[in-house]
Amino acid sequence: MRLLLFFAFAGALSHKICRMKRKSAKFLHVLGHIVPFLCVAALIFGAFPPRKSASAKREQTVVRIWNIDTFEGGKGSRTAFLRSVARSFGEREGVYFLVTSYTAEGADEAFLHGEKPDLISFGIGLSCFLDAALPLPYVFPAAEAEGKTRAVPWCCGGYVLFSLEDDFQSAGKTAISVGGANLGCVAARYAEIEGEELPSEAAYTGFLAGKYRYLLGTQRDACRFAARGVSVFERPLPAYNDLFQCISLLNPEKEELGLKFIAELLSSAVRSRLGEIGMTPFSGTGKTFAPSLFCDETARNTIAEHARGRDDRKIIDNFLKTV
Repeated sequence: MRLLLFFAFAGALSHKICRMKRKSAKFLHVLGHIVPFLCVAALIFGAFPPRKSASAKREQTVVRIWNIDTFEGGKGSRTAFLRSVARSFGEREGVYFLVTSYTAEGADEAFLHGEKPDLISFGIGLSCFLDAALPLPYVFPAAEAEGKTRAVPWCCGGYVLFSLEDDFQSAGKTAISVGGANLGCVAARYAEIEGEELPSEAAYTGFLAGKYRYLLGTQRDACRFAARGVSVFERPLPAYNDLFQCISLLNPEKEELGLKFIAELLSSAVRSRLGEIGMTPFSGTGKTFAPSLFCDETARNTIAEHARGRDDRKIIDNFLKTV
């Protein structure tokens, strides 16, 4: 078809040229030598059309990751951090990663409409995708279902008792920070601390204003103090934790690639960068209590009620795992 179009064009051009008045016969003489060469070139082009490269024919693999924050992080964005890791990994593997931020409600709604990513990063309280989560070759009791680990933490935070003075023995009121689906009141119960639960920002500002002697907060508050240049004293509270950002694999068709990415996310090179977002690597000791990562709002409320009621810790233990 291209040859026919070319010769039709060449014929029309020659006809037009013949009708035009030329002042120089020499020009027509030169043109007569050029046209045959154009015809030969057209024949060669038609016989040997350019081939598409193999890379152009091959469709690039796309891996979709959703990130859902159900509790306050430290600083910066966990979604942006994931994008950074995925970009570097994808360039090495020849794969494109699409990392999208969702709210817990948005993820629930998307699942109800049949949408599902290949991997999902999330915190406590998101259970809509549990049935789709594939078993992982890791150990994390708080994310087990049917005897298999369905998620693994790639970063975590922790509960901390803050004081403006180097004294944690003096009497005084405590503000307990509430910043998401996590249960600061349970951390308080396991640390034998009584206090008033307040929204995260109110607890932080009330503590700085002197309304409270102590603040039971998280890594988020530590980053706030650092950004503001406030010197505080800290007492870690490791007996209980639910501040785990985990990752699950949902698509069996991309299982091999997904497992490679999870291994990259858990590598020492990536773990050493978690300070960029004010988070730390998970280091299981088997001595920290944690609820099931997939516990719903009803289960979390039940645990919280036992904690607020100052019930015996053994009762609360029954709802938790050790990690």
